[in-house]
Amino acid sequence: MTQTNPLVVPEGLVVPEGFKLHTENNSHILLPDDNQAFLNPVQEFNRDLSVANIRTWANLMNAEKKKKWEERMAKRAAQGGSKVKRQKIDEARASVVTGPSGDSGSAVESTVEGHAPAPVEPAAPTHPEPQFQPQKFVALEALSATGLRSIRYANEIPELKYIIANDLSPEAVATMRRNVEMNGLEERTEQENGEPKIIPARVRVNEGDACVLMYNHRAEKERVDVVDLDPYGTAAPFIDAAVQSVKDGGLLCVTCTDLPVLATNNFPEKCFSNYGSVPVKAEYCHEAALRIVLHSLSTAAAKYGRYIRPQLSLSIDFYVRLFVRVSTGANEVKRAISKTSVYYVCTNCQAWYDQPMGKLTESVHANGNLNINVKTAAGPTVASGKCPECTGNLRIAGPMWSGPLHDSEFVSEVLTHVEGNKDSYGTSTRMIGMLTMAKEELDVPFYFTPSQVAGNFHCIAPSLDNVASALLNAGHKVSRSHACAGSLKTDAPHQKLHDVYRHWIKTHPVKMSKIKDGSLAHVLLGKEPVSEVDFKHHPHSVTVASKVNLVRYPPNPTPYWGPGKRAGGGSGSGTKRKRDGEGADGEEGEGALN
Repeated sequence: MTQTNPLVVPEGLVVPEGFKLHTENNSHILLPDDNQAFLNPVQEFNRDLSVANIRTWANLMNAEKKKKWEERMAKRAAQGGSKVKRQKIDEARASVVTGPSGDSGSAVESTVEGHAPAPVEPAAPTHPEPQFQPQKFVALEALSATGLRSIRYANEIPELKYIIANDLSPEAVATMRRNVEMNGLEERTEQENGEPKIIPARVRVNEGDACVLMYNHRAEKERVDVVDLDPYGTAAPFIDAAVQSVKDGGLLCVTCTDLPVLATNNFPEKCFSNYGSVPVKAEYCHEAALRIVLHSLSTAAAKYGRYIRPQLSLSIDFYVRLFVRVSTGANEVKRAISKTSVYYVCTNCQAWYDQPMGKLTESVHANGNLNINVKTAAGPTVASGKCPECTGNLRIAGPMWSGPLHDSEFVSEVLTHVEGNKDSYGTSTRMIGMLTMAKEELDVPFYFTPSQVAGNFHCIAPSLDNVASALLNAGHKVSRSHACAGSLKTDAPHQKLHDVYRHWIKTHPVKMSKIKDGSLAHVLLGKEPVSEVDFKHHPHSVTVASKVNLVRYPPNPTPYWGPGKRAGGGSGSGTKRKRDGEGADGEEGEGALN
């Protein structure tokens, strides 16, 4: 078979009738006109972000393995090196005295006038110094559709050994095989020095059920390093299999496009059945969606003695994309309860109050072991059932993940990688902006927008700088949120935030004649501020960082932008497994994203 260069479109390529050519970075695929395999071109950002995150994770994994290897080598040299060396010298001396065959006659014959021969010191062993060899990893894309994502991983991630690209649809699998061969990533034979040489496949195409495939990799020796779930709709049906099929320290990449379920109260029963959580109807619903999915991943992993560590969790456009590391550890599984909370959300002012599910106490045993004692948390945190700020009714939301959304060190590494390889990503400008936001984001739940809070007071909205400076001058932390333009996050309680607006109103008065008795604004304005507020510009205000030329909240990429249409029928459409109309295993694979 003639080798095809995967980096360029082969010269003279003729696009067959009924197909169209799509190129992304250095990968090229043919798409059938009958829409039997789904691709959303505007989601190049999602694929770019995934490549960057997996490359960074691979480098960090090899760095961790190299550190452990160096520690083992140092320990071996300190404890056993001298013993091994003495043993080799003794063996070398014995071979000199007795000869290679074990016959001692040679030593006797070598004596001269009864004198024993001079002792021969054996030459030092000439073994080469051991060198650490970076390891390549194996990935699995459960829902591949056209195969573009897997092809890009194989073309752009040097550390990838191979990736299993799976789909249930025969039409999608046929499309994948065509595209994999077009990029020269299939198994092939080449001539080397006149002899045939088999080149292993970088993309291994598989036709089958995604869950069955992942369950077949749940045995410890069969696990893969990276699992990518990118369905049309919810990833809920695949989470249980996915958390079992990832190696310790491996990366699980998850996309959910069912934001009408995750980010509103329209279908609370559906959100609970999919994720075991009740959603939030508030301006910070998109961050709540992230925390709901993380909760689902955490509880699924905990059933098997495993836990998650979120590396990067992003709310993007019409979907959420999460990158988490999965590992095994009893103590960390215990800690999961302390990273889970139920939230009471005010239906009027949208203030939130968290109710942790549990609390931990840690102690070190005499033998040096860490003891973790888990107790249920006291509650409820809002005893009256009414919002302490405005006396509004409270609705329950959750349980959901209350721990960190990102690992700042990991995000910094990804950001450094992207900044150093801008030409490798078509959406690098947006990637840098969003990664910068995630890196700076405070590790506290939920955000607010100054305009929304101003609406509660019926006052002129202060600028981001006014609100941020006032909170910073009061000793609180402030950051932007990646999930919403014009939003802020702070560790200040709601009372302090409302006091900022009560002081703001002193210089920007509200017409009380337009405020109805008993209204939300009337209740909020009826309270006197209990803390002093200083609106003087703070040098660390969020507006200082915003002056950097970053695309933090880009406009829509196309006029008719949004979730793509579900893939068409075809002969295999009747066998595709669906879940309440939200997605199909293998039907779209990369679904509304790809």
